[in-house]
Amino acid sequence: INAEYMGLTGMVAVIMMRTLRRDITRYNTLEENEDMQEETGWKLVHTDVFRPPPYATLLATYTGTGVQLIGMSAVVLLFACMGFLSPANRGTLFTAVILCFVFLGIYGGYTSSRLMRLWNTTSWKATLMTAVMVPGEIFLVFFIINLFVWNASSAAAVPIGTFVALISLWMFISLPLVFVGSVLGYKKKAIELPVRTNQIPRHIPEQPWYMKAPFTIMMGGILPFGAVFIELFFILTSIWLNRYYYVFGFLLIVFLILIVTCAEITIVMIYFQLCSEDYQWWWRAYLTSGSSGLYLFLYSIFYFFTSAFKMKKFASVLMFFGYMGIISYLFFVLTGTIGFLACFLFVKKIYSSIKVD
Repeated sequence: INAEYMGLTGMVAVIMMRTLRRDITRYNTLEENEDMQEETGWKLVHTDVFRPPPYATLLATYTGTGVQLIGMSAVVLLFACMGFLSPANRGTLFTAVILCFVFLGIYGGYTSSRLMRLWNTTSWKATLMTAVMVPGEIFLVFFIINLFVWNASSAAAVPIGTFVALISLWMFISLPLVFVGSVLGYKKKAIELPVRTNQIPRHIPEQPWYMKAPFTIMMGGILPFGAVFIELFFILTSIWLNRYYYVFGFLLIVFLILIVTCAEITIVMIYFQLCSEDYQWWWRAYLTSGSSGLYLFLYSIFYFFTSAFKMKKFASVLMFFGYMGIISYLFFVLTGTIGFLACFLFVKKIYSSIKVD
């Protein structure tokens, strides 16, 4: 299955490169031709394609946190593949995940500040949200779940000392590092864009139903989810049926395939959107690959009703769906960030390759 995915992504990449090469050659050849004014396609929106998105602070926040998650996943998988993290000791694995995320806060703050500079804004609100929003949401849900687990006197309850340690790591390490990263990001010169943005937004023509946001976003999440679908069963079995997971090398390959798949599906979808003269791509790029988080949660519901274990107590059911909701939410942030960053580099590259007035 992984070989088929690699073959499919390679084929899509070749087709996209040939299509783009033809588009760029045509646009540059006809630059001085009067008929070019009647052309349709992605070049027509070059004065609007980098217009700042709505809710830019929120998008910068999600992207900054997503960079932390990508780095955390890569580092933990590499250490696990090299044998430094034993699957038999889950406490060590969980500790490594938390510490990697905390110490990578500097990259999250740097990314969010660079995006805010790109959109001609200096906002410390984005920095604070990067440090607080997603970790705070996860901590709140985690704490509420454990209130019910404590009430049920379950052995699965997380000790109070663990919560104190998590809060201390966030306050004294993660939060300062995010602000340090933001300071470094705001000090750097803004990313130079290849085209200027008009003051008056261009009219977006009516889009057919298959090019509207709900359909393209939901379709875009299928392939990234499919890339991890098979391995997901073994991971959930390891988590909920108390079995060891040893094949971290294979999981690293799946993670790389996930990155390539998220990048390609988002680029293809946004390319078609720009060809339809719809330049509002910032959030669409994030949600297209990020929608795979929804499919992950839907799969967890299917797994709950078809797996070998049978949970009947309310606290156990709440713990399952609460933790799977957290995992799905983090998967949304991670995959959305991959698609968004890949699409930004793609759009920046293609518009720097054409001649504009």
